[in-house]
Amino acid sequence: MKFSELWLRSLVDPPLSTAELAHTLTMAGLEVETLEPAAAPFSKVVVAEVLEVARHPNADRLSLCTVNVGEAVPLSIVCGAPNVVAGMRVPCARIGARLTGADGTEFEIKPVKMRGVDSQGMLCSAKELGIADDHSGLLPLAADAPIGRDVREVLALDDTVFTLKLTPNRADCLSLLGVAREVAAITGASFKPPQIKAIPAQCDARHPVKISAPEGCGRFTGRVIRKVNAAAPVPEWMVQRLARAGQRSISALVDVTNYVMLELGRPL
Repeated sequence: MKFSELWLRSLVDPPLSTAELAHTLTMAGLEVETLEPAAAPFSKVVVAEVLEVARHPNADRLSLCTVNVGEAVPLSIVCGAPNVVAGMRVPCARIGARLTGADGTEFEIKPVKMRGVDSQGMLCSAKELGIADDHSGLLPLAADAPIGRDVREVLALDDTVFTLKLTPNRADCLSLLGVAREVAAITGASFKPPQIKAIPAQCDARHPVKISAPEGCGRFTGRVIRKVNAAAPVPEWMVQRLARAGQRSISALVDVTNYVMLELGRPL
């Protein structure tokens, strides 16, 4: 089972470092198989707003972008991403930024000329930041992401992904709720389960249910929900938590179902 340390600490936050927490879980019988950073190391990457996109004068597949990084003078950056458009907010590696390449080596962003045009930084994809394997285009950020803010802070990238190697008798820890409850019991830290508010029924529709094996299922409950917008945007915090649990964001209905399964241990 994989999960974000920050997600776990939103439910229980013992005064232990990441390594100490992993050791405590392992010694309690919940073996921590791996600890991995949520993103590769990088610095001086900030939220930027693309103000203008023009065609590169000497290259058909490159764009010349005017970029606001929160300073008085916008930057001019050459970009080859197909999805770059004016108005979007994206990660921008400024001059002097240090990123980690695919081979694990660090490199520094420097002023360069690309096909005869000066470029004062680099607009980044998720793969270039070591967040995901997607390098098909720039990583779009929320429309209200604060311009000039460190991307590590905005995307909560100073996080660790835990992978537990659970034994068959610990199915109670196949959820964040179960792991958090265990951590609280081991450490004595305060347990803060998610607060789920009761929502009144919105319609009178009914769906017939028959329990054919009452000895195995003493109670079954459900609710009919109408007018669900399957195309509704999924909050960025949910997409992040799912990704760090090994789940790709697909749609609102799929993502909510997966999220509830991971958090509470119940598929629906």
